[in-house]
Amino acid sequence: MPQLYEYYKKTVVEQLLKGGRYTNRMQVPKLEKVVVNMGISTRFENMKDVMVEAQKEMETITGQKAIVTNARKSVANFKVRQGMPVGCKVTLRGARMYEFLERFLNAALPRIRDFRGVNPRGFDGRGSYTMGVKDQTIFPEVELDKIKHNLGMDITIVTSATTDAEAKELLKLLGMPFSS
Repeated sequence: MPQLYEYYKKTVVEQLLKGGRYTNRMQVPKLEKVVVNMGISTRFENMKDVMVEAQKEMETITGQKAIVTNARKSVANFKVRQGMPVGCKVTLRGARMYEFLERFLNAALPRIRDFRGVNPRGFDGRGSYTMGVKDQTIFPEVELDKIKHNLGMDITIVTSATTDAEAKELLKLLGMPFSS
């Protein structure tokens, strides 16, 4: 089991129970899934090559095969047609989710230039937190020599918390460095 999961079970659950908001362990919010999404711009002439590169990098970062996402609607201003591939995503659950979060919090976030913490306003009102990363090179698994395009990504952390305050408290105890 990943260290972050062990830390959650032994320390975080106990601290949340001591807070008095929950009466038993089953009420304590937990992480349900992490969705990593990488959108590909239509500005590239060789979209197919960029999509393959994005999928390989996503697989390297997350350790799981990425699926291609297609456009749901046609948008003439963006030169996008319905059914056209526009990105890739990975949904992580279980041990892979905790391993990815552990690497993201301990290795990737400190490598961001001028990092002062993540934005605390990324919550959606239902206990999920979303943040964007402008460059995939912050992950230590990515080889800088092989990168041809800088591709950003969105990382969504879905929790079982019902409010943003509960989710923020959970993520803060897990080690998410929120800016003040």
